[in-house]
Amino acid sequence: MPVSVALAGRTARLEPLAPHHAQALAEAAAEDRTSYAFTPVPQGLEATERYIDHAVAEQAAGRMLPFAVISAADGRVVGATRFLELDYWQGPLVWPSVPGVPYGDPASAVPDAAEIGNTWLAPRAQGTGINSEIKLLMLRHAFETWGVRRISLRADARNTRSRAAIERIGATCEGVRRAHSRGLDGAVRSTAFYSILDEEWPAVRAIIELRIATITSPSAINRAIDRECIGHDGGAAGRLILA
Repeated sequence: MPVSVALAGRTARLEPLAPHHAQALAEAAAEDRTSYAFTPVPQGLEATERYIDHAVAEQAAGRMLPFAVISAADGRVVGATRFLELDYWQGPLVWPSVPGVPYGDPASAVPDAAEIGNTWLAPRAQGTGINSEIKLLMLRHAFETWGVRRISLRADARNTRSRAAIERIGATCEGVRRAHSRGLDGAVRSTAFYSILDEEWPAVRAIIELRIATITSPSAINRAIDRECIGHDGGAAGRLILA
């Protein structure tokens, strides 16, 4: 599985999600929850502890790499995100293939493709540039450290703000899978799938860096645009995929 890593930027840093984040994460999730319609966000301390325990167990099994999002301005936990759907293409070709299982020593494995999902931020962190920053940190780590070939993103097809934000950073829409899964509201949802390939990463990086520079002096328009990046869903309910 990929080694745990902390990633630091100008406005935010990402720490490996751990039990000691539970109280602060629960407090962040308890702020105005109206922006979480399409995103699974724990409610209450017990639910947050279960949320973290499940993420840590999935990490131990090599299936994801979860993070707590920390504001650089005040050191407070403001949300969470993760790499998931880790896939490995190295080693001898076998059939049928076994997705998610690395060849060789799993302790030193790096994926060839992954998703970014389960991303949510507390309202006080929305519109501040933090979401753009964490996307830059994660994509840069995936493409420039791991050397992935693809990062994927997905969103509930009804989440038009999230989909527009994904498209603005240069991700390619691969289509909408109709009646794909059950949404958080209990309805059968369709899911929009997006991807970014390694050869597309330099252009995408330039777009995100420009957004971050613009948000340094945010106008009402810039703040609204950055809010649209929040709410990428993940897990069984769906996820935002940066690939």
